[in-house]
Amino acid sequence: MAETFVLEITTPERLIAREPVTEAQIPGLDGYLGVLPGHAALLGELGFGELSYKTGGTLHHVVVHGGFVEINGDTTRVLCTSAEMPDQIDLERAKAALDKARKLLVSSGDMDIAHVLEASKRAEARVFAASKVAGKK
Repeated sequence: MAETFVLEITTPERLIAREPVTEAQIPGLDGYLGVLPGHAALLGELGFGELSYKTGGTLHHVVVHGGFVEINGDTTRVLCTSAEMPDQIDLERAKAALDKARKLLVSSGDMDIAHVLEASKRAEARVFAASKVAGKK
């Protein structure tokens, strides 16, 4: 069995990563998916959250937002609507977006609850990832 597999992370605008990795944790629509070399073929919907992967003993993180994941042979492709590196996230702005989404969830009125929940999940993922980076500085 191979010791690595190729992980490709891409958005419609750019290629985020394409490298051999030893493991990955990918946020699926219904929870996280752990991927190791030799994983069975799979096609699934990507959720919102922090994707992590290990290469050369180093753990890397990317915040992904929606899309699809395909595992086929020795390649795992993550085709995401958008992606951000944690060090590029404005933590204070992300916290403000999370507070706003939480307030909308508890307020009454005519709103699209699915849209507000999606905004909340996105903001939570951004705050979580950016907080990790801020804690390392």
